[in-house]
Amino acid sequence: MVLSVSTRRRVGRSSLELTVFGLGTAHLGELYYRMDEAVARATMDAAWDGGVRFYDTAPWYGRGLAEHRLGGFLRTRPRAEFLLTTKVGRTLHRPPDFAGFDPAPWAGGLRFDVRFDYTYDGVMRSYEQALQRMGVDTVDALIIHDLDAQYHGDALRGYQDQLESSGMKALEELKAAGDIAAYGMGINTREALEEIATRVPLDFVLVAMPYTLLDQASLSTGMAACVARDVGVIIGAPFASGILVTGSRSDAKYGYAAAPEAVQAKVRRIETVCAAHGVALPSAALQFPLAHPAVVSIIPGAMKPQEVEQNLASFAVPIPAAFWAELKAEGLIDPEAPVPA
Repeated sequence: MVLSVSTRRRVGRSSLELTVFGLGTAHLGELYYRMDEAVARATMDAAWDGGVRFYDTAPWYGRGLAEHRLGGFLRTRPRAEFLLTTKVGRTLHRPPDFAGFDPAPWAGGLRFDVRFDYTYDGVMRSYEQALQRMGVDTVDALIIHDLDAQYHGDALRGYQDQLESSGMKALEELKAAGDIAAYGMGINTREALEEIATRVPLDFVLVAMPYTLLDQASLSTGMAACVARDVGVIIGAPFASGILVTGSRSDAKYGYAAAPEAVQAKVRRIETVCAAHGVALPSAALQFPLAHPAVVSIIPGAMKPQEVEQNLASFAVPIPAAFWAELKAEGLIDPEAPVPA
């Protein structure tokens, strides 16, 4: 059965239901390249016209630019017709040194400094800033962003303490008051999915790299724990940040960096199976994660309207069962991984 982009799944034990296909907006913050305003608008128009009604963003994306762009677009749409999530844990501030300002890792974006803050006040400030940047009065869920060693190193324990002793109270209050329907945590690594996400009660996790067509190492650990705890999973990078849509080529991205040769080699083997069954690699990458019982939604990004249209087309193509069976037989996906029917 091929899912429709408008099919909804409940998020954990919360009252929130998300569509199985959404739009991630890191590219609207100019992740790899600068994006013209007209292209940004056309990309969002293509998503809406294609039936996409779930949009995920963050203050970090372009240091506020993605939220500005997305909010400007969604303000022209009826609020009851779309679902919107953003993130907390960072607040934006006027930089003290304009002349030496460095927007990295963004190609462009806005000129704001970022401060990590997972306290009660920090969560509330991040939430209120986001509403103002987007020009909306509600979001459907909030996501604790980048609380892992990749960003914080030795300071991680201190930020975890901030969240557990203070920040969680803010999220619980917002949910109890009906300001949000659910809250979750953004996860970048398998280790964070297994260790950090289990420290606090969550409705869902948004995982970037730990569960894709290329990597199911968390299947029997972090993903299994989500099923056991009734925690929903949103797949934030179904293309593994690039290579599962571009295929194996010299400039392919994996984990937001140049794809190493071992990854390239595995993708080439998957491409061989794709060719044998007449399956496009992006179709397999988009449809595979949604077979897992914990997965609620996938949110691929796009840099131009044609990419949105291609993703929607890839999502709708039926894939024969023999394709998944051969991937398992060749050891290219975990033999225990659920696959689309």
